Amino acid sequence: MQDLNDLFYFSEVVSHGGFAAAGRALRLPKSKLSRRVAQLEGRLGVRLIERSSRSFRVTEIGQSFFERCRSALAEVERAEALVDAARAEPRGTVRFSCPTGLMELVAQVMPDFLERHPLVNVRVLATDRPVDLIAEHIDVALRVRVSLDTDAALTMRTLARSRRILIASPKLANTLGDAEDIAALASLPTVSSSEQPGSVTWTLEGPRGLTHSLTHEPRIACGDFIALREAALAGLGVALLPDHACTEALRSGRLVRLFPQWHSREGIVHLVFTTRTGLPAHVRAWIDHLAERFRDKRLFSGTAAEG
Repeated sequence: MQDLNDLFYFSEVVSHGGFAAAGRALRLPKSKLSRRVAQLEGRLGVRLIERSSRSFRVTEIGQSFFERCRSALAEVERAEALVDAARAEPRGTVRFSCPTGLMELVAQVMPDFLERHPLVNVRVLATDRPVDLIAEHIDVALRVRVSLDTDAALTMRTLARSRRILIASPKLANTLGDAEDIAALASLPTVSSSEQPGSVTWTLEGPRGLTHSLTHEPRIACGDFIALREAALAGLGVALLPDHACTEALRSGRLVRLFPQWHSREGIVHLVFTTRTGLPAHVRAWIDHLAERFRDKRLFSGTAAEG
């Protein structure tokens, strides 16, 4: 096993173009550097540097060895920086992108993170468009996709799985009586998150791989999940909402789930961040916090108080 100090001394001698210059830069005797490089050459059994009182030349094998040493020492520095960052108290600003439909959930988990890390700030970009993390200087983005991104420049961490479910007020649900056929859904008014003009089509997945499509004219069309949840609570129509947007209302019985065996295609809730060695401590802390809090399956189950 090579002594990393010898590799360091050798790299510094080559980088500075001589023992005297390296000695001045490192504040070490030239004789010590010469002795350590000679010991390294002895262990390797090759001549790395040709030197005399008047000349200094790195051999061909010495140049190749130098390039490998430089890479190895850079990795050591990055490894130490990673440990230092992990040990340091997180501080700084996290630039975070989040879909509007998940903002309510993120807002619930943010206060205890900021309380735990008083030197960290969070700047949130609430948007439903796909952001360019590098161009827009975003540290972490929260996304929901039916399949994961394949961008080699990004690292992904899956948090949970979510699906849209059919929910309504108990009063509206009762008008269905004992109907179990999903086709009965067409008899009820609806509210929809689609903001496109005209009719809306919901595609649902059911038991045994069955699918059902409902084309309808919603009474309210709005991209805000909270507004649609309030409309459903008021009995204005059936909503197809992400399970995390209506968990509490289901749990309290203010909303009920219709046709619980039917739902939208499952989405993967995940974080993306740029690939780099050693994330800053404050960014890593935010990622770990979201992963911990989103691990609670009750946030995405949508199974409470089914009707």
